[in-house]
Amino acid sequence: MHAGFVAQMEEILDLYQEPPDPARPVVWVDESHKEQRKEVREPQPMQVGQAYRYDHEYEHNGRSNLFMMFAPHMNWRHVKVTEQRTALDFAECMRDLVDLHFPEAEMIRLVVDNLNTHNKASLYLHFAPGKHTASPAS
Repeated sequence: MHAGFVAQMEEILDLYQEPPDPARPVVWVDESHKEQRKEVREPQPMQVGQAYRYDHEYEHNGRSNLFMMFAPHMNWRHVKVTEQRTALDFAECMRDLVDLHFPEAEMIRLVVDNLNTHNKASLYLHFAPGKHTASPAS
């Protein structure tokens, strides 16, 4: 295994072992997308012992992004739905974590994958430096 990967893995495993600390919650953040489908034919009505039957054809009706946030030590989870998965969307998700979900926390420790928008630069692009509740930077 690559030494950098092992070092990061050990840091994550250490977080699993820590006791819960509401002042320093550990929050996992990831995202997924869901395709929105529109039926092109009415489902066949239910019959005794049989559920509705849907045709395999559908019309593509957009796509939504789901930011999934999870604090396992606190038994907390939240899903934020956005139209896209941009650096701006990630920054807004982080603002929600700080301002709405964990306003009393001294520090929120994030566990994220290496997607190009999961970094501090996404925050600097959207917020004025030094203030987590600042209006978007111009």
